[in-house]
Amino acid sequence: MKLYSDFAPRRTRQVLADVTALALIAAWVWLGVTVYGLVAQLAQWGRDVENAGAGFRDTMTEVGENLGSIPLIGPGIRVPFDGASGAGETLEAAGQSQQETVALLATTLGVGIAVLPIVTILLLWLIPRARFVRRAGRVGAIAASSGGIDLLALRALATQRLSVIATVDADAMSAWRRGDEAVMRKLAAIELEASGIRLTDGQVVPTTKL
Repeated sequence: MKLYSDFAPRRTRQVLADVTALALIAAWVWLGVTVYGLVAQLAQWGRDVENAGAGFRDTMTEVGENLGSIPLIGPGIRVPFDGASGAGETLEAAGQSQQETVALLATTLGVGIAVLPIVTILLLWLIPRARFVRRAGRVGAIAASSGGIDLLALRALATQRLSVIATVDADAMSAWRRGDEAVMRKLAAIELEASGIRLTDGQVVPTTKL
């Protein structure tokens, strides 16, 4: 698998793009985590309310139990304290609900802030990089095969701009038909360069005459 071009200018751009994309992804992840942490701190109020409610409930329950043990008048005295204990439970539940709401909000904001930019970066960066890797692998396999240079030269004739082909030979098609090795190697080199691959001296051009 070929990740980077054999040609320095394009390879430099690819490396810079990779570093920039990864840095941006890391920055958005950090921002998402930071926002999550800041919003999550709001849950402290809910914890305080929960603790206050639990403490009030326990106190009222304990007082009610103590007064309720008094003979004859105990059950009547205990009633308002039991009611107050229920109010403490309600306050405790409100604190827990506030914490759950804050946790959901923190998660939603943290993930939402990070995900959309990261997805955008991946679409703009990863897809072109994947296309390069796939194309380089496919073209590299063609170049290494028997008759690969011949096929790449023909592909260059079919896909490259006429102005580019003209720099190789004024009648490049005729040169390809008669098997002109120099022209075929230049055409193949153009096609390989478009895929980030440098033509090596060891790659042989087969004799092709039509």
